[in-house]
Amino acid sequence: MQKFQMIDLFSGAGGLTLGFHMNELKGSFESVLAIDNDQASINTYNGMFGERGICTDIEEWLRFNDVPKADLVVGGPPCQGFSLLNKKRMTDTRRALWEPYMDIVDQSDAKMFVMENVPDLLKSQEFLDIQKRAKDLGFTIHSQKLNSANYGAPQVRNRVIVVAYKTEFIDFIPFPPEKTHQKPQPNMTLPPWRVVEDAIGDLAPPVGTSIRNCEPPYDLHFGRNPTSVSRMRYKLIPEGGNRFDLQRKAPELTPQCWIRKKSGGTDLFGRLWRDRPSVTIRTEFFKPEKGRYLHPTQDRPITHREAARLMGFPDDFRFCGSKIEIARQIGNAVPPPFAHEIAKVVNSALKNATALV
Repeated sequence: MQKFQMIDLFSGAGGLTLGFHMNELKGSFESVLAIDNDQASINTYNGMFGERGICTDIEEWLRFNDVPKADLVVGGPPCQGFSLLNKKRMTDTRRALWEPYMDIVDQSDAKMFVMENVPDLLKSQEFLDIQKRAKDLGFTIHSQKLNSANYGAPQVRNRVIVVAYKTEFIDFIPFPPEKTHQKPQPNMTLPPWRVVEDAIGDLAPPVGTSIRNCEPPYDLHFGRNPTSVSRMRYKLIPEGGNRFDLQRKAPELTPQCWIRKKSGGTDLFGRLWRDRPSVTIRTEFFKPEKGRYLHPTQDRPITHREAARLMGFPDDFRFCGSKIEIARQIGNAVPPPFAHEIAKVVNSALKNATALV
């Protein structure tokens, strides 16, 4: 079988790369280089995809190394620079990291590239600059905001996907990928969205508060050691409830900052719904004060294993690092089932390009 060579930049643990190695695509792509500045993420990547990952600053690496040839470059320049959650985003130097990304696209002679980012990328000056650079290099770009729940991940996660191809090799790609799932409604033509119960409903209650030396899924299925006040708060949140239920039932247990903030924040201290996809899993999913991260029925936050499953990671995907490092890898990843549907489009385009050569 022909293998297409791929480079993953800002790779994290490799959720995007995994999508290119799953199911019927297994063996179709070979990772020749991955770069990230987080050592734990690179340890995970190398453990799963071979020793191709390098922990380094991408611009520093470019100064002293030759870029390997590749058919494809994938990756998401850090999204914090574009995100509305970043209050200093207008002066955030991470906004410029698309530039070394495009340098590597150029120097690798890639026929295609895939870029993932937050929806605000489309409104930015940087995206106009990316489009211009891509056009100068001979690429045609397609971009669209997509929801990972429509592509098999049990999570509502809206991200912009940019897929670009060199017109000298590829005439056309079908973009966006065809949906595999849809929001429940009458007269459905696709399977319904995967929901929280589908992903984590089979797991027994967690044990302990540390990573366990056992087989998955229970290696990462551990709890926390909350205060007695936190435990009381958890018990007061009904199924599907949130901080406003806590305030109504026990204002004396409610932080004053929440009481003063009478609107917004409806996911804070909320329970995930059993019959819906999860909310977006972020890097601090183990802190319910950060979002709707309480278990649907048990009085606790979700575990690392539950978060990984809600991203769509299989249980045999082995994460490396501390609890905090693994949580960051999970929350920053591209959901692998979502990545897989993008990978199928890329694989088909590259096969057609090869046939034309």
